[in-house]
Amino acid sequence: FSLFLQVTCNCFTISNGEMQDVGVGLYPSMSLLNHSCDPNCVIVFEGYQLLLRSVREIQIGEEITISYIESLMPTRERQEQLMRQYCFECDCRLCQNQDKDAEKLAGEEGAWKEVKDAVNEVRYPKSKEEWQQVLARCQDLLSRNMGSLPDSNIYQLKMLDCAMDACINLESWEEALYYGSRTLGPYSLYYPGFHPLRAVQLMRVGKLQYCQDMFPQALETLKQAYNIMKVTHGTDHSLMQALMEIKEECEAIMRIQ
Repeated sequence: FSLFLQVTCNCFTISNGEMQDVGVGLYPSMSLLNHSCDPNCVIVFEGYQLLLRSVREIQIGEEITISYIESLMPTRERQEQLMRQYCFECDCRLCQNQDKDAEKLAGEEGAWKEVKDAVNEVRYPKSKEEWQQVLARCQDLLSRNMGSLPDSNIYQLKMLDCAMDACINLESWEEALYYGSRTLGPYSLYYPGFHPLRAVQLMRVGKLQYCQDMFPQALETLKQAYNIMKVTHGTDHSLMQALMEIKEECEAIMRIQ
């Protein structure tokens, strides 16, 4: 039981190129890093290789920090998860100021609580029929909450992400782009500066624009993703190589046109 607790407290969630969880791993030296909800470094993976990347200038003597949890949560939920899993309270700037909590829970409380429950019930579908069920549920809630929940509400944002994933898996490219485009404003609000999640989201939307021959828009979106990803992932990362390839293809088409 003691070993189990040590693993739970010190393991890292391994993610794939699109920041989706695929497993957990122990990286002893990286377990020494302390937490901040507003960290100066992020962790990305290349296969099972863990990469520690700085996302802003670090002063001499400044502590290197990472976020142990998803920073999108409101302050109270972040504090509860940190206490539950790591047994400490965070006193970083974001927690002290409760920064952006009002935006995260904007809209009618009854509406976002229903959306929150729906998002928590979603399990990764394994068939086309299951994806269709997920999309229908997302469409229903998004339609009913059109005037009561802004896209900046974090549960509305997660619902938009879920609808986008469903459309991609069902090859409904135009609808996927519609939902994905709606997420970009909230992503820039909650992941300002250099953040891998924002870079990946921009890349996904840019690819959807590219597939629908929206080359000027795609190029602009892909450039934004590139500017972030060169910091969060580095130029040698396989995802960065894929981004550069589609960006160059888009630039070549634009020159011809």
